[in-house]
Amino acid sequence: MHDLKHWTARPAPAPVVLEGRFVRIEPYEREKHLQALWDGFGGMAINPLLKYFAQNDFSGIEDFDAWLASVQKGGWVTEVFRDKATGKVVGMANYMRPDPANGVVEIGGIAHGPDMARSPLSTEGQYLLARHAFEDLGYRRYEWKCNNLNEASKRTAQRLGFSFEGVFRQHMLSKGQNRDTAWFSIIDSEWPVTAKAFEAWLSPDNFDAAGNQKRRLEDIRAELKREDAR
Repeated sequence: MHDLKHWTARPAPAPVVLEGRFVRIEPYEREKHLQALWDGFGGMAINPLLKYFAQNDFSGIEDFDAWLASVQKGGWVTEVFRDKATGKVVGMANYMRPDPANGVVEIGGIAHGPDMARSPLSTEGQYLLARHAFEDLGYRRYEWKCNNLNEASKRTAQRLGFSFEGVFRQHMLSKGQNRDTAWFSIIDSEWPVTAKAFEAWLSPDNFDAAGNQKRRLEDIRAELKREDAR
């Protein structure tokens, strides 16, 4: 347990540029990113992609534009993923519900277009966003929440190193229906091992000539935890 007697509030997340080997993360700018995001999500294919988001389905890019504007006014910091190999905008994520006084922030509103899904780019993007929260901003707790029906999101959270904390029943309404919300987190004491696992997984040595992983992220992290416990 850290000595928190001299804890001071941390800065609130702000738009930031983060760059890795596969991905460049950029603050959302309407003129620069709106159409590119819409196209990267497949136009109207965005609605099944965002099935578990709470907002109603979009009837077109105008609705998507209005929604992005509203969530940013509500305090979300929208970040856009750009594939460095192609230059294409391929996804987004948001720093949400920051609590600078306690050093807590959520990463959410995550959407990966087909060119990003299930790729090293997506893993690296989540690593960079988490690293910024812990190492640059000095946060103590990093949260992931999702609709409890969203099995893919729950699997992804656990693969990335988030610990499952439970389900908030009838937490909110989503598309006119009840939503039970699954909560996950990484805390600062866990971050050093979690970060090392990300870095080892992302290393060029972990991929074969065809670009396939040699070791799973979960297995690398488990081995590092065992070593750390010795």
